[in-house]
Amino acid sequence: MRINTYSEYEIAYRKSVEDPEAFWTEIAENFNWIKKWDRTLEYNFDEPNIKWFQGGKLNITENCLDRHLEKLGDKTALIFEPNDPKETYRKFTYRELHEQICVFANVLKDLGVQKGDRICIYMPMIPELAFAVLACARIGAIHSVVFAGFSAHALADRIIDAEAKVVICSDGLNRGHKQIPIKSTVDEALENCPSVEKVVVVNRLNWPVKMKSGRDIWYQDAIKRVNSDCPATEMDAEDMLFILYTSGSTGKPKGVVHSCGGYMVYAGYSFLNVFQYDNEDIHFCTADIGWVTGHSYILYGPLLNGATTVMFEGIPTFPDPARFWQIIEKYAVTHFYTAPTAIRSLMQSGEEHVLPYGLDSLKVLGSVGEPINEEAWRWYNIHVGKERCPVIDTWWQTETGGVMISGLAGISPLRPAHAGQPLPGIQPVLLDGEGNEIAENDKEGYLCIKFPWPGMLRTTYGDHERCRLTYFSTYKGYYFTGDGARRDENGLYRIIGRVDDVINVSGHRFGTAEIENAINQNKNVVESAVVGYPHDLKGQGIYAYVICHNQPSIDEMQWIRASILETVVEQIGPIAKPDKIQFVYGLPKTRSGKIMRRILRKVAEGDTANLGDISTLLDPMVVEELKAGVVL
Repeated sequence: MRINTYSEYEIAYRKSVEDPEAFWTEIAENFNWIKKWDRTLEYNFDEPNIKWFQGGKLNITENCLDRHLEKLGDKTALIFEPNDPKETYRKFTYRELHEQICVFANVLKDLGVQKGDRICIYMPMIPELAFAVLACARIGAIHSVVFAGFSAHALADRIIDAEAKVVICSDGLNRGHKQIPIKSTVDEALENCPSVEKVVVVNRLNWPVKMKSGRDIWYQDAIKRVNSDCPATEMDAEDMLFILYTSGSTGKPKGVVHSCGGYMVYAGYSFLNVFQYDNEDIHFCTADIGWVTGHSYILYGPLLNGATTVMFEGIPTFPDPARFWQIIEKYAVTHFYTAPTAIRSLMQSGEEHVLPYGLDSLKVLGSVGEPINEEAWRWYNIHVGKERCPVIDTWWQTETGGVMISGLAGISPLRPAHAGQPLPGIQPVLLDGEGNEIAENDKEGYLCIKFPWPGMLRTTYGDHERCRLTYFSTYKGYYFTGDGARRDENGLYRIIGRVDDVINVSGHRFGTAEIENAINQNKNVVESAVVGYPHDLKGQGIYAYVICHNQPSIDEMQWIRASILETVVEQIGPIAKPDKIQFVYGLPKTRSGKIMRRILRKVAEGDTANLGDISTLLDPMVVEELKAGVVL
């Protein structure tokens, strides 16, 4: 299943395009199936309707855990590094991890959780989060992990949409110097979530919290009532494995659905090949499991391959900006996978924090979440990789389930700030505005995929039409990624960025409508419009244009700005706070009432020399006001 040379990549890629079903059949046979599938693939992109490995029966946790026990039972599966380096780390062998997951699964069964029930997990990066995710998969419950930085309002939206039966949380979390409440946020969210019957609370900070009688239970008490014998529930390949909510171009987050069989095959295959994993390697992905990167490349991908994976509770700058490098040295990490935002932040801190560390164990460096700029790529290569480690710039999405375009570490040609070539089984194309394929290299266009792959989303939970409209209606017969891309003269892809109303902030996607809806909740605001703009640290920052009931004075602007930020934090969370707020009299709208975001982007970017034709605007004078009031 692993590709070892570039010529093997070329052969595998050619085979995957000529006979995709035979290619993926061969890959899938490397996993354990309770019953082999009857048909490898059935699909159309119009409805859409995608089915892989129909009739196949499996449980993904048997492939992550049980099948490794005989030979790898005593191998370290999971290393937990706490926020505070003075706190003792925790290690779990495959046998110990299997036991912990079976115990947690039995806790859920004891609470009445059944196959198909949705379980919302809102937790810090502690081992019990990993246990909870895999425990759900063990018994056929559908996990929906919500990043623990989201507000009570945002959490409630996701619980309500999934009709979650149980919420799993902690008392609080550690984040750098701060300790942040979690249970109280859950309590606030559950004021409007009638589907929730039970709340399981993990003790992380020893905080006293309110426990609602009959609903809330302590995890530490619950595990005393169960044993560690929990046979895996048989799942159909197309049964739902998890829902993961992501922002779109409307205000309501959409629940991306992944299936058991296809996701397993693609997560396992992509991890092995992109990172060129060897049996003794130590993999450290710095993402949060609240995002898809954590799902695929902290948990499922590494465990499917019998790897050792590092899970870090803290942040890269606590207690100082050397923390990542200390962890790499401490555990002899070989594969390091992080976001360009983190790299740029550590660049700003200076080389003195990384130079004392030899980092001799490192073999592969990875980048994820957004396109990495060339300056950050070179700093990463020189100061972290010491110019001896391949730097793979991976492109993929929540919806794709795993890496789609990337170099294979140490095998493929690499070019700074270029994702590279598609993995075998992935057929990307560039389309022009009319939907025609652009065959030539050294061209740019809309990035689409023209053939299904096992890890792709199946639907958006409870709203299949939204899935169709978002991904399959723009260009008939294609999956539309929402990204623009350029293919260089050698066929390497470079991702240009989003072409829809989505902003990529530090690798996290937010729909402009979602942020606008939050801003508009503020009592001072009549209307708002949000766009992305280039940000040195985050990649993209959030620039908000705000119309108030009464145009504020200079003195009033300061407190209204603070009030708006507070509203956004309350509605979504701190990660969605606008970086810049410009108070305006009006917005550039056409006579039909549509906001011309092209003009807003140009102003936010400081590129006002060529705004194009503004004659179609209802009030062209608005543009001059925008230019005069731009926030620097």
